[in-house]
Amino acid sequence: MKKTATLIGATGLIGSCLLQLLQDDQEYNLIKVLVRREVSFSHPKVKVIRIDFADDAAYKEAIAGSDVVFCAVGTTQKKVKGDLVAYRKVDYDIPVHAARFCAETGCKQLMLVSSVGANSRSSNFYLKLKGEVEDLIGTLNLNVGIFRPSMLVGKREEFRFAEEVSKVLFVPLSFLVPSHYKAIKGLDVARAMVSAAHQNRQGVTVYHFKEMQELIHLIE
Repeated sequence: MKKTATLIGATGLIGSCLLQLLQDDQEYNLIKVLVRREVSFSHPKVKVIRIDFADDAAYKEAIAGSDVVFCAVGTTQKKVKGDLVAYRKVDYDIPVHAARFCAETGCKQLMLVSSVGANSRSSNFYLKLKGEVEDLIGTLNLNVGIFRPSMLVGKREEFRFAEEVSKVLFVPLSFLVPSHYKAIKGLDVARAMVSAAHQNRQGVTVYHFKEMQELIHLIE
């Protein structure tokens, strides 16, 4: 039986890789791509749905009928011009509501991009926010894959100075870096997410670098 996947965050580094992988995956015959602005995706399996993510009714309707939801949405301080309220609306509200609507509409699987170091008790705004998302989603009756990459490698739409500097300084020395904090390709995170969806593990499973590499080997 063919499945329906819903993708949130398709224009980002991991999301764009997910879209390509899902298009090529014979397990899915429909990929619903939820977006905030017009995009130019064109593929027989892809249905683009433009919504206001603050509109709960529209958001829930878009999630309904999904077998698995892939959430790779995220923003940056630069994009929201330092507005932490706006930041929270993207990085907290969108994934949390996606999880709630999954639970309410019968979609049992959610694959979520979080971050290494996510912790709701952290003093770091970003890591605290990611931890709060994980905590809330963990209370729902869902099978959840939480992916915690460290530095991401790959071509982004926007230039991130700190990330580019990190690539130059740390990627060549990755053998010295603890496993959880090793840089990982955005494509590899996406591949791990697709593999995990195939596994359909029960409950909440957290994946760091090592576990993501193991998932990739399952589909090679």
